[in-house]
Amino acid sequence: MELEEKLAILADAAKYDVSCASSGSKQRNTPGGTGNASYAGICHSWAADGRCISLLKILMTNSCIYDCEYCVNRRSHDTKRAMLTVEEIVRVTMQFYRRNYIEGLFLSSGIVRSPDYTTELLLCVAKTLRLRERFNGYIHMKAIPGTDERLLDELGRHVDRMSVNMELPSEPSLRLLAPQKTRKAILSPMKFIHDRLEEQSEERKQKRRPAPFVPAGQSTQLIVGASGESDRQILRLTEGLYRAVGLKRVYYSAYVPVMRGKNLPVIVQPPLLRENRLYQADWLLRYYHFTADELLPESAPDFDLALDPKAFWALQHRELFPVEVNRAPYELLLRVPGVGVASARRIAALRRYGWLSLDSLRRVGLVWKRARHFLTVRGKYYGWGDAEALRNDLVSVRGQKAMEEMSLFEGEV
Repeated sequence: MELEEKLAILADAAKYDVSCASSGSKQRNTPGGTGNASYAGICHSWAADGRCISLLKILMTNSCIYDCEYCVNRRSHDTKRAMLTVEEIVRVTMQFYRRNYIEGLFLSSGIVRSPDYTTELLLCVAKTLRLRERFNGYIHMKAIPGTDERLLDELGRHVDRMSVNMELPSEPSLRLLAPQKTRKAILSPMKFIHDRLEEQSEERKQKRRPAPFVPAGQSTQLIVGASGESDRQILRLTEGLYRAVGLKRVYYSAYVPVMRGKNLPVIVQPPLLRENRLYQADWLLRYYHFTADELLPESAPDFDLALDPKAFWALQHRELFPVEVNRAPYELLLRVPGVGVASARRIAALRRYGWLSLDSLRRVGLVWKRARHFLTVRGKYYGWGDAEALRNDLVSVRGQKAMEEMSLFEGEV
């Protein structure tokens, strides 16, 4: 098989992995070396199918010993298989980089023979790029569940980021759709990476200079819609992963019905809007001090897709609003729909010098059309008190359109 044909097959097979992060590393070029992975060294854009344009995003092979029901590369699927050699991956990466086609490498793989054997091949790619080719660009590779910790430790010293894809949010879903995987096996490499990063942090506090180890941290991916978990279950898992293993990002991937299976849901289209709402909620967890239980209590385990998560929460807690913009604590300002982190900080800074007026408030960068329903300015309320009219005003155009499209599809089915 020609190299071009292999690349076409393996790039297409990699497009369903969305945890293609490319930021956070401080690695810079060295004399005689090639490339740069500093904060400003990676800029990337996303194609409609999830491909990261700026990174060479491929699988080493789409052959796999596992038979996960939802996976296009599963063992029982009748598809054309290909495998790149270490030298082919290194050559393509260096040629693409020198031609300015890419700014780094995202390399994943199906499991060949065993997790250890596959990781050894990935490690060989990383070491060849770093040591022989003196490549200093960005490298993101997979930490494969079941791999020996010594291999993970060595791999982590040659790459910028590693990711362990959890994919399914619960143990019952894994048993049903991916019986060869276990939650314990997936969490084990995550914990190992976290512990190694904690060790490095302690060494730095003692003014030592530890050897680099995944400087851009670790991430994971969750598939949304392939199994029956609620938004609340997914979000609580996300929150737990951020706290327990210090993930940099959790990526969500709407289930694409490319495979048929007796345990897979029959859907008309991928739940892309649900994926978007989870990304928005994830942002609220990381930057707005929300908890998963606040956003989605047991009584409301799924988001209203027509509303963004902050608006959804605010409508469930009308008793807290409106708040006076000149007196409300910063933490409460963050929870006002239409107020972001930057605008909340500007409000907190400006009101030290005097009370804000409506004109000055509009200049801080908030979305006044939304925020006016939850704020008073010098005691005056500019929103609507009627609950139905308020909800209609907060419904996003995209959300409403998607809900209408879903209704049309349901009618056809």
